[in-house]
Amino acid sequence: MPVLVITGTGTEVGKTITTAAVAAAALASGRTVAVLKAAQTGVRPDERGDADEVARLAGVATATELARYPEPLAPGTAARRAGLAPVRPHEIAVAAQKLATEHDLVLVEGAGGLLVRFDAEGGTLADAARLLEAPVLVVASAGLGTLNTTELTARELRTRGLDLLGVVIGSWPNTPDLASRCNVADLPEVSGAPLLGALPEGAGALAPADFRAAAPSWLAPWLDGTWDADGFGDREAPPSWDSRATGAVQEVPPSGAF
Repeated sequence: MPVLVITGTGTEVGKTITTAAVAAAALASGRTVAVLKAAQTGVRPDERGDADEVARLAGVATATELARYPEPLAPGTAARRAGLAPVRPHEIAVAAQKLATEHDLVLVEGAGGLLVRFDAEGGTLADAARLLEAPVLVVASAGLGTLNTTELTARELRTRGLDLLGVVIGSWPNTPDLASRCNVADLPEVSGAPLLGALPEGAGALAPADFRAAAPSWLAPWLDGTWDADGFGDREAPPSWDSRATGAVQEVPPSGAF
């Protein structure tokens, strides 16, 4: 049973909303889905976490977090300061594998970026992905600065022998600036992976029914959606954009390939 690991190029790039969209699209295609939040930081015991938000938006019945720490810090630091046990990569892998025996798809959402530390030994989400032998979906921001962080994340994944499934823009602005528009072509080039979707700004504020209905239109067929990278580029990229020249057009396997 497949597992997909979802990471971001940093914090606040739309990782949780993207996870919800992937879950909603998979559910709409008839697949059973579980969501696993490796470590939740920055929320009290009585507050809703990221897994809860994914469940609310996507309608996922199984949404689990392995640990929760009150301070908004890297999981390893937050665990140490709270005097609580850290989450280790092998625990993430074991939990995901168990969920995979009961679901068609398991989405493992990290905390922050790929190399954020979970424990004192330096364990990361990348280590969990390696143990799971799972592909990784990278969520990136749209604007200035995203090319550097996206390329660094892609390089690290390949250095570790991990499969980069593709890149999703976590929040596409209602009024994109020139940098964002140029990045439509540049993100696939610097990452060496296809652009697999773009979520509209404010998607997380939609009512759950509206979110679920729209989610497939934000994601490519590889993620059980209908989003067309070429059409998006023709509409949003600068007039000089040529998908054939930039290599932005990449063959995408059929739905459910991961």
